[in-house]
Amino acid sequence: MTLPIDGPRLNPKSGLARQLVVFLHGYGADGRDLIEIGRQWQHWLPDAAFVAPNAPERCVQSPTGRQWFDLTSRDPGERWRGVVKARPGLDAFLDAELATHKLDDSKLALVGFSQGTMMALHTGLRRRRAPASIIGYSGLLVGPEHLDEATARTTKGATPPILLVHGDADQVIPLEALFDSADHLGKANIPAEWHLSLGVGHGIDGAGLEHGGLFLARNFGLPTPKRP
Repeated sequence: MTLPIDGPRLNPKSGLARQLVVFLHGYGADGRDLIEIGRQWQHWLPDAAFVAPNAPERCVQSPTGRQWFDLTSRDPGERWRGVVKARPGLDAFLDAELATHKLDDSKLALVGFSQGTMMALHTGLRRRRAPASIIGYSGLLVGPEHLDEATARTTKGATPPILLVHGDADQVIPLEALFDSADHLGKANIPAEWHLSLGVGHGIDGAGLEHGGLFLARNFGLPTPKRP
């Protein structure tokens, strides 16, 4: 059963949205899992509206949570079919949110965690116009052999800036996924920055959050913000 893609929001601290940050949660969670990050980033991004949509499917293994796509089989093609199927619904949601705020993709940032990172990379790299940035926490690039489809570019012809963050103690998606993803992106001429969180498992630590917030501010073209 497909459910509406919608979830918790935070209005801009300044009162007027000049940027839009969309959080994409992991498997078995929902939008409430990430929206509070927006409160931590509001100091650096006072003009940003934040939204954390719930994925469109109830999670098979956690009925109170959501999933962007099923992750129960060992079929190696499952993830690819999953991101392809989920992308149109997410694209439509992003288009609607941008229209609501009268913004375009140059003012959009996608921030994913785990399965949400898979969606952020897959969708962000295939938008009609490149988003301002993509951040992927504790995730991976799905279908690197299909990167010829990653045609999203800025008006200057650049690929979207990407930051990948991963804990070196992650036992759900191993650290090697970060390096594999960055390597495949690099070979496709899509540069990616990365940050390694020492001693961190499948989660996000304070340093990872700080790197993310500063990365967004920089790629939205904002002055280097002072730390709170």
